[in-house]
Amino acid sequence: MKHRLLLALLLLSLSCLARAADRQQVFDVHVHIWEGEKSVKAYLAQVAAAGLEVTGFGGIHMAVLGKVAETRAKNDELIALSKRYPKMLPIASVHPYEGAAAFAELERLAGLGVRTIKLHPHTQKFDAADERVLALCKRAGELGFVVLMDNANILPGDNPKLFNLALQAPKTHFVFTHLGALEFRFWNILPLARTAEGLMESNFHFDISGTVVLLADSPLKDEFVWTLRNVGIDNLLLGSDFPQMSLQKAVDALSRLGLTEEEIRKIRWDNAERLLLKERPKSVR
Repeated sequence: MKHRLLLALLLLSLSCLARAADRQQVFDVHVHIWEGEKSVKAYLAQVAAAGLEVTGFGGIHMAVLGKVAETRAKNDELIALSKRYPKMLPIASVHPYEGAAAFAELERLAGLGVRTIKLHPHTQKFDAADERVLALCKRAGELGFVVLMDNANILPGDNPKLFNLALQAPKTHFVFTHLGALEFRFWNILPLARTAEGLMESNFHFDISGTVVLLADSPLKDEFVWTLRNVGIDNLLLGSDFPQMSLQKAVDALSRLGLTEEEIRKIRWDNAERLLLKERPKSVR
């Protein structure tokens, strides 16, 4: 009897430790690698100084129009860094207005095992409603890429343009970063859109970098949480937007929203693992 009790207590302790470990897992989807390895070291040092241990992070590059060779070199640098720092997922980039060169770079990156790219209408100076953007995103989806695209509403019409882009490229999984920032209310359209048969696929995902820090202690907190649940907790990822903000701020803000442990775990790790870290099927033509 005594041995059975000890065994039960041991199993309970192990179960509690496992749950605690799950709560600690965190994937930071939004880390800008502006200065190559220097940026990676600075990021990891900042995380360590905060007493955190990142389970994985997405290292982002954004292509510049007219600099095809530089884009390729920077993408290669990210891939090389991901081999030296296994926790880093390389998030490469192309410019939608580069035409055939952009498509060729997508093909090359797919062959090298890259599965995520970043596009930024404001920084890269393109219109998200341009047919060239749609064509590139469709091809990215065929090759198994997840497309991160800025959604901070810096440019007019940001939310509706991205909504329509994802509708027109239903086989491409998008992560719209910052969840619309202070225009996050728009995305409450998704529960209604999902009721329209055949209108949309489950290809809308969001990171809450920056926005979660801004809203966690704001008068809009409850409405923001309501939006997160309307969008779908399974569609949300955590990001820091380093070096502009820290992972510590994002993690702390997430913990102050009043979400359940399960919801927090999904946003911190589970959703990124499912969407970004597992092999996605390709339909190469």
